[in-house]
Amino acid sequence: MRGSAGFLLCSLLLLLALHGTEVAAQDDQPDPKMLCANWMGGAPGHPGHNGLPGRDGKDGKDGQKGEKGDPGLQGARGDTGEKGATGAEGPRGFPGHMGMKGQKGESAYVYRSAFSVGLTERAPHPNVPIRFTKIFYNEQNHYDTSTGKFLCSIPGTYFFSYHLTVYMTDVKVSLYKKDKAVIFTYDQFQKNNVDQASGSVLLHLSSGDEVWLQVYGEGDNNGVYADNINDSTFMGFLLYPDTDDH
Repeated sequence: MRGSAGFLLCSLLLLLALHGTEVAAQDDQPDPKMLCANWMGGAPGHPGHNGLPGRDGKDGKDGQKGEKGDPGLQGARGDTGEKGATGAEGPRGFPGHMGMKGQKGESAYVYRSAFSVGLTERAPHPNVPIRFTKIFYNEQNHYDTSTGKFLCSIPGTYFFSYHLTVYMTDVKVSLYKKDKAVIFTYDQFQKNNVDQASGSVLLHLSSGDEVWLQVYGEGDNNGVYADNINDSTFMGFLLYPDTDDH
């Protein structure tokens, strides 16, 4: 009953406050809830929850520029960047100093000297140059068929060889260079058979040197032979010239 009477009394006071005369001197109207509170105070309530944060305020004005700080430590080296575009060509420089003279190179000219000849007569005379008059090759005419000698016109290293048919008797031949025998070949004839004798050599020749082949000894060692089906040949050619002289 006491609670109901209090509620009715509070309601009556609220109606009187809404319909009362406004007082000009008062700035604020009395709060009806305060009237009720003054009439009957309740127990204090629990604190309310924190409200939502307010919105950020406007940015303030920039402050004055501070003093320059100390330099920082040098950072780590960065990765190498991509290669840039090729720049424009610079101006042409001045000619450099003349270089040292290079070593002497090989001559571009091709030196040629070669011959290949065969025997046309049987049993050439001993102890004189054998005259090979059958020409297979003698373009430079360095072999003389009239003397049976090769005449060196280009100093250098030469290769010589001979291949002889042996018939009727033994053969002793030698290859000469400037009146001196260089190599000797001997073949003993076998009866009722055709044999072969051969030899070869490398020689260094100077301009004017002569090379030839001849039978040495007595006439019974002159079995060098040739006919229409058997050849006895003599040949030679330049391997390489002396570049210091050309």
